[in-house]
Amino acid sequence: MNPRVKSVRPLPAYRLHLEFTNGEVGVFDCSRLLDVGVFQELKDVQYFNQVHVFLGSVAWPHEQDICPDTLYMDSTRTRADAA
Repeated sequence: MNPRVKSVRPLPAYRLHLEFTNGEVGVFDCSRLLDVGVFQELKDVQYFNQVHVFLGSVAWPHEQDICPDTLYMDSTRTRADAA
């Protein structure tokens, strides 16, 4: 099983700074999701910035969420002190 999300911070350009339970840090680009169904609401930057950790993944107030495995496998790894 892949690590889960421990913390999340929204970044400019619809990206998420993620810290995983194994100590790795990555950046996930959500921009490719913005034209897909329920994720269209994330185009509103104020709404996008309401992202929070939920059950080892990330979610928004209207229950949009992204699979934790997708977040881990598709994020670009960075150093913990970067971003």
